[in-house]
Amino acid sequence: MQSIRDISSPSPQNVRRRRVFYIPGYDPFPPRRYRELYRCESTDQARISGYQITQRPKSGSGPYGWVVTTDVDGHHTQSEINILQWSDIVKDSMQAGIFATYLLLVKTAWVYLSTGVLFRLFRLRAGPGIAAMYPVVMLLGQLAIAILAAGLVGWGLAALMPPWLAYVLGLGVIPPVLHGFRKIDGRFFVHYLLLDFAFTAKHKGRNPPELEARLDEFVDLIAAALHDESLDEVLVVGHSSGVHLGVSVLARVIRAGHAGAHQKLAFLSLGHAVPMQSYLPEAQGLRADLRYLSQRDELFWLDVTAPGDGCCYALCDPVSCSGAAPASGKRWPLMISAAFTQSLTPQTYRKYKRRYFRLHFQYLCAFDAPKDYDYFLITAGPRSLADRYRGRKPSASVSTACYLPKSQHLT
Repeated sequence: MQSIRDISSPSPQNVRRRRVFYIPGYDPFPPRRYRELYRCESTDQARISGYQITQRPKSGSGPYGWVVTTDVDGHHTQSEINILQWSDIVKDSMQAGIFATYLLLVKTAWVYLSTGVLFRLFRLRAGPGIAAMYPVVMLLGQLAIAILAAGLVGWGLAALMPPWLAYVLGLGVIPPVLHGFRKIDGRFFVHYLLLDFAFTAKHKGRNPPELEARLDEFVDLIAAALHDESLDEVLVVGHSSGVHLGVSVLARVIRAGHAGAHQKLAFLSLGHAVPMQSYLPEAQGLRADLRYLSQRDELFWLDVTAPGDGCCYALCDPVSCSGAAPASGKRWPLMISAAFTQSLTPQTYRKYKRRYFRLHFQYLCAFDAPKDYDYFLITAGPRSLADRYRGRKPSASVSTACYLPKSQHLT
C-alpha cells in the first residue's frame, strides 16, 4: 500500500501546530456532524494506514471546532480544526413552502436556460448537468402524480355529486401529496438540490449580502491565525460550493496583506462545483478572485476531485474552465484525482457507486488503499500541504476547456 507519506520530502516533519478552517458546502446541518464524521473516519484511516490519531473538544472562544493530535512515525502534531459556519443562512434559504418551491423551480430553470449556462455546463461535464436537471424532472414528476391523484379522486366523487364539483374537490389532494413527497426528501434530495441551485442562481452569480458579510467574518478569523507565530500552517479546506467561497475569502485575505510569502497559508479544495456559479452572468467577482488567487505566491492550492463523483466538475481546472486564467503567471491550482476506483476496494466502491451524495463526501472519509491523498494526514499530519505535494505533477486528464462566451472571459 502506498500512502501520502511515501512521497519523497526533504523533511519528515515541518508542522507541529496547525490551524484548519473548514468551509462546508450548501449544508443545513450543524457543525457537530462534521466533528463526528471526522472522528469516525479518521479512526478507520489511522487503523488502515498505521498511525495514531486522537480527538478532543476545543476550548476557548471562536468558531465551533475540535483538536486533533497525531503520531506519525514518531512525529507529533497538533491541529485545531474550526468549522466556518453558514448553515444558518442555508436554513433560512430552505424555508420555502410547496408553492414557493415550484416558483423557485421556474425562476431557477429560467436563469440557467435563458443565459445558455445549462448547455455550456453540460459540455463541460455531463454529470453535474444531470444533477442540475434531476430536481426539475423529479419535481415535475411529483406534480404530475399529485394531479393524477386529484383526477382519480374527482372521478370517484363524480358518482355522488356534479362532476365539476367532484373534480374541484379532487384538487384538494394535491397539497398533501406534494407535502408527502417533501417529507421523504431525505431519501431523494429533490428539494435540497433545487434549493441549492436556486440559492446560487438567485443573484445570477453574485453572493447574497448576508453571505458576503459572513465571508468577511471568515477573513478576520483566518487573518488572526496567520498572525499567530506559534502556528506552522494555516490550512483552509473548502468542499463542494465551499470551494468558491474559499476562493473569495482567500483572495480577500491576501489582498489585505495578511499572508506572507513563506506559504504558511494553504488551500485544499475538494469536489468543486465552481462553474455552477462562475458561468452565471453576474459572477465577475468570483472570476476575478479565481484569477487573482491562481497567481499568488503567498499560498499553496491543491484541488482534489474524482471522476467517480458525479456532483463535481472532476478534473476541470476551476480557473481555466471559468475563463479566468491569466495570459501568463498562472500557478494554481495543482489538480489531482482522488481516484476512487483505485483507492477504494471494489466492494466499497460498489457499495457507494449509486449513493451519489455519499461519494461526494468521500474526500472527507477513509480510503481502503490511500494513494497520495489522505484527508487526515493533510489536516492533522506532520507535513504541510506545500511540503507534501512539492514536485507532484497534476493528473494527466486535467481539462482546461472553457465554454463561456468570449465576452465573459477576463481580459
